[in-house]
Amino acid sequence: MHHSHSKHHKGKVSYLESAERRKEFSPDMLFNSIPVKETANIVDFGAGTGYFTIPAAERTKGNVYALDQDVDMVEIIKEKAMEKQLANIVPILGSMESLPVTDSSIDIIIASLVLHEIKPLGPILKQMKSVLASDGYLVCLEIKPKENSERAPRVTMEGMEREMIEAGFQVTEKFFPSKSLYALIVRKVN
Repeated sequence: MHHSHSKHHKGKVSYLESAERRKEFSPDMLFNSIPVKETANIVDFGAGTGYFTIPAAERTKGNVYALDQDVDMVEIIKEKAMEKQLANIVPILGSMESLPVTDSSIDIIIASLVLHEIKPLGPILKQMKSVLASDGYLVCLEIKPKENSERAPRVTMEGMEREMIEAGFQVTEKFFPSKSLYALIVRKVN
């Protein structure tokens, strides 16, 4: 049973899966920048095509929750999980509220190229904080805003850092994996 994904997703999917993206910030680079326990439970928030979901599921025996609001993206992840026979991927259509987890049960949340779309950001960050374990990490990867660009909603690294601190996170690391990307690694402060 083969079904094609809608055409308007082609551009998004090709970027999300591109070699250029892998060069800028590969899943290995991400997982090498934080400790990943063998039993870690991970949330890929705005999972897209599973760029981080699949490698995360290969690194942990815990559950990897692939959360996306786009039904086509969730279907792509389901297909990839079946192809790779990864039974620990839990695809979820919806938002943070849709996560079937208890507070303090998640070790890592990955939010790649998604937080800039959420207004206001505070409530979702507080939700993320509540599901994170006390030694849990939130990894935020975003595209730096271009000078004078009104085209896409973007948040500066400083702005994102402020939001994280206001939500009760402590910034443990910040870096620029490429000219256009920044990464913030934050921990839950109890």
